[in-house]
Amino acid sequence: MKIGFDNDRYVQLQSEKILERIRQFDNKLYLEFGGKLFDDMHACRVLPGFESDAKCRILLTLKEQSEIIFVISGADLERNKIRADFGIPYGTDVLRLIDKLRGLGLNMNSVVVTQYLGQPAADKFINKLKNHGLRTYIHHKTKGYPTEVDVIVSDEGYGANPYIETTKPLVVVTAPGPGSGKLATCLSQLYHEYKRGVRAGYAKFETFPIWNLPLRHPVNVAYEAATADLGDINMIDPYHLEAYGETTVNYNRDIECFPIVRSILAKITGDEDIYKSPTDMGVNMAGFGIVDDEVVRRAARQEIVRRYFKAECDYKMGNCTKDTVERIRLLMNENKLSVNDRAVVKPALEKAESAGCAAVALELEDGTFVTGKSNKLMTACASAVLNAIKTLSRIADDMLLLSPIVLSPIIGLKKDVLREDKVKLSLGDVLTALSICAATNPIAEKAMSMLVNLRDCEAHSSCILPEADQSVMRKLGIRLTCEPEYGSKDLYGF
Repeated sequence: MKIGFDNDRYVQLQSEKILERIRQFDNKLYLEFGGKLFDDMHACRVLPGFESDAKCRILLTLKEQSEIIFVISGADLERNKIRADFGIPYGTDVLRLIDKLRGLGLNMNSVVVTQYLGQPAADKFINKLKNHGLRTYIHHKTKGYPTEVDVIVSDEGYGANPYIETTKPLVVVTAPGPGSGKLATCLSQLYHEYKRGVRAGYAKFETFPIWNLPLRHPVNVAYEAATADLGDINMIDPYHLEAYGETTVNYNRDIECFPIVRSILAKITGDEDIYKSPTDMGVNMAGFGIVDDEVVRRAARQEIVRRYFKAECDYKMGNCTKDTVERIRLLMNENKLSVNDRAVVKPALEKAESAGCAAVALELEDGTFVTGKSNKLMTACASAVLNAIKTLSRIADDMLLLSPIVLSPIIGLKKDVLREDKVKLSLGDVLTALSICAATNPIAEKAMSMLVNLRDCEAHSSCILPEADQSVMRKLGIRLTCEPEYGSKDLYGF
């Protein structure tokens, strides 16, 4: 994979920028931390060379000066909102992230449940956190928001929220996804800090859109595609252009809410000119990490096509509206892209047509395409992965990697004990069987060692894969897309 982004340079510049912003205030900064702390796979895909834990590395460089507050919306808990790239609910993701942060020795402060309206799912989540000994706070909807600034910045507004005790110069306020209430939590804390005589500050760290790239740069367009369900639109920051005569990029929600945020900040701090634009509030240095613009452009264009396939499948399964699909289709047209620009699509569809069944194609790092089809024993996904690691290991296609002695009890377990309707082996089943065979079979062991080489490979399926297969593909780091078609007429299993 060609590199277009210098991750080490980015981590250094970003850490320095955050420290600089802390010094602008009374050595106290509330940093609204957008995007993913770990596993930022979107950034990895559109900025080749970006490491999925880059933001965590930044925090590790600031470890002694920072602590972290997690924010999650009661509304998101109630509707069991899912983090798309991992297929897990937001609440589960918060617990996962806390475990990872603790494992790295980063300072966890607390969890705030925002927009709390007594939702049963929110109460259950709060009780779970408390039973684990985690400090937990509840924020209700802010009275007067968004128009009545005098009410918002009062004891009836932000003052009605409990104050979260913090001790570090940098307080990172993060969440599993957008719309969680990070901004409101930061501003609520700012209100309490000023009442205590602390001249604290607020800033925003959001990787995308990248403010110092052109408005229609593919990286910024890919961000629009990724947030099509939210209706985000990249725009020239008019406030920044007016104040400095400099063209920068932001997105509609930040630009639209800037006047009210500026008024609230002025009311809290007494300073009318803390920030003159939404761009001023940001500290993002990702644009300065790009070292090969053409590589990045190509990667971002591929991401737009991936997002189109994802939206089509989500619509097919009832997980998004047709508007989301149409927004991405418009972005594809504007950038002169089609599904055929994703090279792995054609071999997958050709294999499905010739075999008369579901098929999956994988594109290996050297550009080789490997396919697999569904059969009586295993899914198309499992077949394709087996064929891929055979190819990488230079093992003959007719060589069996899985011993019938191992497969037979797995099939028996699924059929006779677990009483599953479908006994066809999933990708997870096949990899488990392969690991058992590898204990005694050097050829299977060699093939299994090739699984790590599938990370960042592209794959496409002729139909929507069961979630069990999709989950394992994600864990292998394979960039999978699917045709928006069901593999069977069955209603259960997707």
